[in-house]
Amino acid sequence: MLQQLMPNVIEYSAELGKAFNETMIMISVSGLFASLIGIPVGVMLLVFSKDHICDNKLVYSIVSKIVNTLRSIPFVVLIAAIPGLTRMIVGTTIGVKGAIVPLVVASFPFIARQVEMALLKVDRGIIEAYEAMGFSTWKIITKVILVEGRKDIILAITVSLISLIGYSAITGTVGGGGLGDFAIRYGYQYFKTDIMIVTIIIILLLVYLIQGVGDFIYKKLAH
Repeated sequence: MLQQLMPNVIEYSAELGKAFNETMIMISVSGLFASLIGIPVGVMLLVFSKDHICDNKLVYSIVSKIVNTLRSIPFVVLIAAIPGLTRMIVGTTIGVKGAIVPLVVASFPFIARQVEMALLKVDRGIIEAYEAMGFSTWKIITKVILVEGRKDIILAITVSLISLIGYSAITGTVGGGGLGDFAIRYGYQYFKTDIMIVTIIIILLLVYLIQGVGDFIYKKLAH
């Protein structure tokens, strides 16, 4: 029965498995590095903003402009714009390795803004209370702001990882591998409808899985 409904999927099951693994590697590795960059940048956007604990108009303006500029570049254009940087870091511009650098560059500004918005929800009264008790700026950031805002940071990262799934699919159109490449190569170009449908279902399941895990962690932290 399965052979009749999805003959092409069965035929290319090995390639599908490889593509799925490539997508998971791209999402996990680029998501990790984008978070490691984006969360500190998001904290900087918060604390250097007007009337916050490190109010600095110049620093905020520079960081904000960099983030806004990178966010405004379409992902496909970004891939074509930074081949030199990609090759310098990972040694290639194709395949999974070549896709990770553009994914990180595209994702960390998005994470930064999401984290900034999340941390803005932290009650300023709590921050001011710890300032009055003589806590250093570093302790206020690490012990108060990040702790109080951790559940909203989880939601920010969840949304960003879901966006990464879409970005990773786009990398397939330029030789980046993964499910996007599989769908284009074996589904679209050869008009194999069952391959396209199965690929879309897998991507949707990944989205639901990441959202479900993110919501679960958020609820745990909220309690």
